[in-house]
Amino acid sequence: MDFTLPDEIEMLQKLVRNFVKKELMPLEHLVIENEANRGLDNSPLLPPEIEENLLRKTKELGLWGLDIPEEYGGTNLGFLAKAVVMEELSKTIVPFTLPPDAPNAHFLAACCTEQQKERYLLPYIRGEKRSAIAISEPNAGSDIGAMQTTAVKKGDKWVLNGTKIWISHADKADFIITMAVTDPEKRQRGGITAFLVDKNTPGLTISKGIPTISYQHPYELIYEDVELDESQVLGEVGQGFVPMANRLGVRRLELAQRSVGMSERMLEMMIEYANQRKTFGQYLADRQSIQWWIADAATDIHATRLMAYHAAWKMDQGAKDIRREAAMLKVFGTEMAQRVADQAIQMHGGMGLAKEMPLEFMYRYIRVIRILEGASEVHRWTIARDLLRNGIR
Repeated sequence: MDFTLPDEIEMLQKLVRNFVKKELMPLEHLVIENEANRGLDNSPLLPPEIEENLLRKTKELGLWGLDIPEEYGGTNLGFLAKAVVMEELSKTIVPFTLPPDAPNAHFLAACCTEQQKERYLLPYIRGEKRSAIAISEPNAGSDIGAMQTTAVKKGDKWVLNGTKIWISHADKADFIITMAVTDPEKRQRGGITAFLVDKNTPGLTISKGIPTISYQHPYELIYEDVELDESQVLGEVGQGFVPMANRLGVRRLELAQRSVGMSERMLEMMIEYANQRKTFGQYLADRQSIQWWIADAATDIHATRLMAYHAAWKMDQGAKDIRREAAMLKVFGTEMAQRVADQAIQMHGGMGLAKEMPLEFMYRYIRVIRILEGASEVHRWTIARDLLRNGIR
């Protein structure tokens, strides 16, 4: 077993690390200020001109489409490279992701017809279109089997009806990958289908935005007799569950690496502060409780990183099902980051609560991702059910 990162990935890591320090870190105070001032609306934390400049620089540096096949214009460096990059990007609170947003790109690449590739996938990869995915519903979050949005074939049209909620980026999306029940008897076992729904399609309404504890501002969507052509079915009818689950696996790997990146940044802040701050005549670094917090954080970060690298390696080897690994990563990584964030704030005392530091921003975001893409309790159930049915493998 070789635990050494390939040279090309190490070079990429250094490149992204420098990009974060030079281009993103200086924007942190702007992000904090914009979030504090926007109140309940969804004003962007990065002004459009700044985001466009960052996107231009990513293209110049060759950071566009790292895990996208070369035939679609990407560099095809794989999931391990993307995991390393995601860790580096997450050391800053600036909400910038290297385009295109990989999970939806993989869903599209796995399922698009040639016509759909030209209409959706390739423009998405080139950055000409944006996407969202609509899965969760008011009464069906992680329980996909309880999904109530339906798609019924009427003549040569599919007609969608239902409500989706907690849909990120819906306001900016040019099209929305929408999951709907096409066979109520089979549901996730052959009765869920994915559809490509363009913005401004008659019957599709962005009902309301939902301000949250963090900077995310998801939306509620209403589908009322939304008519779609057969050409807007993504993949096979009734077979939308597996590619959707694979897409979620990619996102959960990303969330684990985001947890690693944020935790490493917070650990660095803890170490620096512990070596500078004195209380009652003694450096914090000399206090056993602080030493244990730092030791535990470093240990957990290392464990999460290795778990993520292993899952990414399996995907690069062609593994089609990493649901167990993805669930473990999602639980362990996000809960690890929550512990580190809590102790980092505790160590910094009042300064840890101040908005001039990134700790409280990270703390709120981490609390979100313990629910986003499936709550920890659901993932524990998934892991246990898989083990009880299939045993250790």
